[in-house]
Amino acid sequence: MHRFLIAAFAAWSLLGSSALAQSSTTNPKQGAALLKTDIMGVFAHPDDETGMAATLARYALGQTSVVANVYCTRGEGGGNMVGTQSGAALGALREAELRDCLAVLGVRYGYFLDQLDWAYTESVAATLEKWGKEQTLERLVRFVRALRPEMMVTMNPAPTPGQHGHHQAAALLATEAFSAASDPKRFPLQLTKDGLSLWQPRKLFYGGGSGEVVATIPVNEPLADGRTPGQIAATALANHRSQAFGNFGNSPWLQRPQRFTLVKSFVPVAGTESNLLAGLPTDSVAKTPIPFAKTVAQPALRLEFVPRPAFANYQRWVKEQGIEHVAAQFQSDLPLVAGEANVVRLRVVNAQSRLSTGTLNLVVPTSWKVQPATRAITVAGNSAETVELQVTPPAGVRGDGELTASFQSADSTVESRTKLHPLPRAVVPRLKIQPVLNGGDRGWEKSVALTIASTNLVQGKVADAADSSALVRLAHDGKTLFVDVLVKDDAVITNIEPNDIKGHWRADSVEICLDPAAGAEHTMGCYKLGIFPFDTTGVVRAARDADANQGPIEETAPKTRISSVRTVDGYRIQAAIPLEEIGLKRGPHRLGFNVIIYDGDKRDAARGENINKSRLAWAPRSGVQGRPEDWGRIDLE
Repeated sequence: MHRFLIAAFAAWSLLGSSALAQSSTTNPKQGAALLKTDIMGVFAHPDDETGMAATLARYALGQTSVVANVYCTRGEGGGNMVGTQSGAALGALREAELRDCLAVLGVRYGYFLDQLDWAYTESVAATLEKWGKEQTLERLVRFVRALRPEMMVTMNPAPTPGQHGHHQAAALLATEAFSAASDPKRFPLQLTKDGLSLWQPRKLFYGGGSGEVVATIPVNEPLADGRTPGQIAATALANHRSQAFGNFGNSPWLQRPQRFTLVKSFVPVAGTESNLLAGLPTDSVAKTPIPFAKTVAQPALRLEFVPRPAFANYQRWVKEQGIEHVAAQFQSDLPLVAGEANVVRLRVVNAQSRLSTGTLNLVVPTSWKVQPATRAITVAGNSAETVELQVTPPAGVRGDGELTASFQSADSTVESRTKLHPLPRAVVPRLKIQPVLNGGDRGWEKSVALTIASTNLVQGKVADAADSSALVRLAHDGKTLFVDVLVKDDAVITNIEPNDIKGHWRADSVEICLDPAAGAEHTMGCYKLGIFPFDTTGVVRAARDADANQGPIEETAPKTRISSVRTVDGYRIQAAIPLEEIGLKRGPHRLGFNVIIYDGDKRDAARGENINKSRLAWAPRSGVQGRPEDWGRIDLE
């Protein structure tokens, strides 16, 4: 049945949106002329057009531009705030919502690449591995060649904290398709068997203003019918009701100007732009992209901190694509375990032909330590030296720090900085007798205690400790990890039904995150457990989420035991998680670890409604649930 639905949806998507059907009865467009597009948007999920919806409405309705949106997935892995549909059934619902949305925006065509929305992740690498990069790119290039857009717009592919890996992947694919569509060596069967021709879109934009050439589009000027593009977007986006967009009609931020970064252009660039289609359409196209005058060549002598893998891959990719200018303002950071020495690598690059000798100096914040702080360096001509540093943040430090490196030679001084993000650490004691899992304290006396303060914000707002906070206690016996979470919550809401145990972020819940690799780039080897303290019948329920084995624990973690009881100021969850279900053998281990507290205080919440108001964590950071590198670390004695 699942395959039938996907095939049916794929066939349906090729028909395009019914929005703005051709009304002219004289000389109607046909064939390639019917598909000719001005603007193509490329997104990961239905509703990802939100940040630029007003702009799309301005062009589609205000300038009668032909707009086509392409979506990598149907959003079948997301939450559902209006029903119990999930998987392919949710994809059907979200497609229907999207088509209603696009009709209001004036977007003529909506297509899908038929990839799976499989989980929340912050890893573009894991996303493209799941989807199959080449086959997905081939499908997108087919749409570019068929629709021949003058301009393409997509999301920002930078791996910033909180940026969904699927969003990064959609932007990466759009960027590569922008160039591949004009390359006869890429997917040649489209040219010989599909009857398509090469096509070079003229401009590529990312949403947001992070580059050198930024276009600002006003969306609060009335169109012919008196409505502003921002008002139209608010009405359109309210159709995404399964994603809790039903109240978007009163969103004033949709009236604000929307900004876009020009990534590539084959037509002259004015320096600043107020029209995404400036100079278009045109047949006068340069053979190579217009260079960005402000792009500065790399200095002959420079320092480069070796970043985390996702950032290193991004830096390599923007260089391959010739778009380093969009990453000029992007600053990577390094996760470091607080209270212990961490290895940080620094490359001293000498692109000169002559040898360079000088002194390397390292500076960290007060109370942090770096070894060595100073050392003499000699780098041969046209080569690089990698220096290993030992950086120790103070135990218990929470705020980010900065590491500054400077290299002073006889004729020059160069400098580089990187952000340091400290991670909490705890040692988990080994017990001879298992603690109780009935809401009591027996056996937990010798456990280690971790505090999740009301200020440990990942998302949202918390009034005070009574509103949301937690004390977490940990212990193990060599076979099982024991977790005790005492949550303070002044309004415990139970709106999740027994047949709806998924999407724990929708209601009051606790998420336990365990990474056997202690710093993995993605969650596919992790154990992530979302626990509802009570369903609508008063029973504790849980499901694994966004890891390699998703679903209710009765199916995915049958040996894990959980309990939950109400307390005078909230609730208490206790869990016994076998090390074998985490993916560990017996013995001492270091694990990536986090506990995230989800709080929603809507007392009249509907069944299944998303009421999430705030998220706290032991190791807090935007999007941290999908980025194990930024989880804390625990050592099992």
